[in-house]
Amino acid sequence: MQDRYVGDIGDYAKYGLLRAVGAGRRLGVAWYLCSYGISKSPGHGGLTTYLEEPRRWRHLDAELFDALRSLVDEGRRSVGEIRNTGILGNAVFADEPVDVDAIRVRDRKRWREEWFERVMDRLYECDLVFADPDNGLCRDDRFSPGKAENAKRIPLAEAERLAEGRTAVVYHHFNRSSSHREQLREWMDRLPGCTAAYRWRARMPRAFFVVNSDADTDRRLERFTSSWEPHGTLFRRDDL
Repeated sequence: MQDRYVGDIGDYAKYGLLRAVGAGRRLGVAWYLCSYGISKSPGHGGLTTYLEEPRRWRHLDAELFDALRSLVDEGRRSVGEIRNTGILGNAVFADEPVDVDAIRVRDRKRWREEWFERVMDRLYECDLVFADPDNGLCRDDRFSPGKAENAKRIPLAEAERLAEGRTAVVYHHFNRSSSHREQLREWMDRLPGCTAAYRWRARMPRAFFVVNSDADTDRRLERFTSSWEPHGTLFRRDDL
């Protein structure tokens, strides 16, 4: 997650989903906040034109839409401001940056492990957690904590730890390695307890994998998908 993305259409989908499934639960957010590899491409943090189309978008979640529009209009785009808006209720936020630029290469593996343990401690009492890495999931055998760019990724091992004994939602940004459907199938197979994935289609496709879902969460996912049509699709294992 990066501050410059706050309020873009991906945020609208993300917080809309979390508000739908997290009501009445103790939500914890692992933001994976980083600044590595900032791009000037308009697709990076610039997808805010939906806020100029309230007739098309506001009815999905008016309170959320208005809050995000205020942050963008007033130049207050940061995860700290998301916390201040209260749009995620009494959520607990693990917002220590995961950047390792200032850490010696030989110390980065240990630093990342210690950073993750602090995240786990922070979210200990939460029964629903959301992991928000910039680029999404990464296989453990392809994850090197010594590389600065891996601040933007969550290795499978960290995702599994975050989901132990509770429901977790894990963000994934589709890449060009394979089709979206193939990536959905791959990560649903790799994530223990993952039986659902929500694919957001509007402007820039992305996925949200739901791990250790229960009957109540499943119902909320179904309602969210129905009310936010046609912008996303909920996939089950049998769909892939």
